[in-house]
Amino acid sequence: MNTSPGQPLPLPESALPDGCPSWDGERARRWIEALPPRWVPRPARAQHIGLGLLAAGLVTGVLTWPGDWPGWLAALLGLHLLWSVTSPEIVRVVAPVPAAAVLVWPPASSWPQAVAGVLALAVLWTAALLRLAARARQRERAADVSGGATAPVPDAGPAVVRGRFQAGCGGFFVAVAVGVVLLVVPGGFAAALCWTAAGLGGTLLVSGLLGRRRAAALRGGPVPVLRVLVRESADVDTEVFAADDTGALRPLFAVAVTELDPKDDEDDEDDEDEEELLARLERKGPGPLREAVLYGVPYDGAEIVLVSAAEEPGEPPLLERSAGPVRTLSDGTLRRLLARERRAAARQAAREAAYEERRQAVRAAVARETPAEAPQGVRRWRAGLLDWLTGLLLMLWGYYVVFGASGAWDSLLGAAVWITGILRLPRWFAWRITADSEGLWFNGLRGIRHIAWDDLKKVECGGTDLTLGSRQSSFTEWSAHAPRWPWFERRFGLLHPYERTAAEITVLWREPGLRPTARAAESRRGRPLWPLAVVLGVAWTAALVFLP
Repeated sequence: MNTSPGQPLPLPESALPDGCPSWDGERARRWIEALPPRWVPRPARAQHIGLGLLAAGLVTGVLTWPGDWPGWLAALLGLHLLWSVTSPEIVRVVAPVPAAAVLVWPPASSWPQAVAGVLALAVLWTAALLRLAARARQRERAADVSGGATAPVPDAGPAVVRGRFQAGCGGFFVAVAVGVVLLVVPGGFAAALCWTAAGLGGTLLVSGLLGRRRAAALRGGPVPVLRVLVRESADVDTEVFAADDTGALRPLFAVAVTELDPKDDEDDEDDEDEEELLARLERKGPGPLREAVLYGVPYDGAEIVLVSAAEEPGEPPLLERSAGPVRTLSDGTLRRLLARERRAAARQAAREAAYEERRQAVRAAVARETPAEAPQGVRRWRAGLLDWLTGLLLMLWGYYVVFGASGAWDSLLGAAVWITGILRLPRWFAWRITADSEGLWFNGLRGIRHIAWDDLKKVECGGTDLTLGSRQSSFTEWSAHAPRWPWFERRFGLLHPYERTAAEITVLWREPGLRPTARAAESRRGRPLWPLAVVLGVAWTAALVFLP
């Protein structure tokens, strides 16, 4: 992992509990060795939960649409892929139910899928048991490190906020989804979607209740304490290191935290100043390494409290509680994360090279202008081939969804896709950005939007998105989306059009002398996109009416 130069920021002696031991590297290694086998799924990053959700949806769709599985059973099998990542407690209890159902009532035309489903459930059930057993080992070894040293959590009050909102939302989704599937949807794929939604609500409900119970246990009395090192990662999570790992070479686990302020209301989840939070989100790379005291026993899925040194000198120590479960990091996971960091660094170097290339090109264009051509004319960027191709493919997919509607529920889904397409497709086909002396102008569905140069806050090309943001809260972020294949770009030395656009806009943003000196006429700032939306809506409706 990335290293942090210099010594860790010190924690005042007054913030250290009496007899608090250090979690050194040797004993941290024994804690790491208690992790389950490498093949057992664990969420090393928050994005892994999204992958589990995607896998659950794909399995449910495959079992329901081409096959003849009941919706509730297909959803239950698919949800186990998500639960194996987020909630092994659910897998341990629920996995035997669909396994028995498949064995007793196997789908007549899908017995190979039934056998594969039972085998997959057996593997996931075994993985859940191994993961829960590893948690017990980690709790035992972490408790041994503390050597019996305990201290009450220096919390801001008796109320337990953790998990309250999550459990409430989960219970609401369960009630709504079950009600819809029982009263409205007769069966088929739509029923499977409703049962999947109910399962997601149940996941939120169980996760919220478990997090709430574990957070409440921290307030029940003195808890084990350990001296550690922490830092904020590039993903704005908190990484925890052994107390003697001053080079930040090997994080033990990562956890999302939220700051507690004794002077503020406990129910207020937004304790950080807005500008400070934005600065943290925009910071490149990890934050500084800091000394900290960890309250609670750390293990996969645990809830903890941290008292850590502030990043700014003279500020009091930070009191932070976990806003999500502890996510342990194996050696294999760290190798993958390090490879990801290297790829990100390579992409950043490519962006800087692109920026320098476009800067030179813009400088050369300005130098070629004659006095008769001054003031410098406006500059424009617009949708290109990739944007058009994306919009066309989405239109074809939307036509297939709408044309293939066979029931009331499918027709409702098709109508939603049709309306969304009319609202979103015009930007893919005809977005335009115009730069003049006053700033940037964007054509939108209802009209033209504007960001002054001094208000421009962000110009980014991250992944498939080109994003521009303003310091004015009334201006929501503008973005465009187009596919990209990083491997293909690296292999053939290509530059994505969005990277070129972002680089050129960044040149004008950073170097005021290169900005256009002319003010664009209103007719040259772009046109509203609603006429195109009307044309697309009419054409799409005609296709549905007249095409077979």
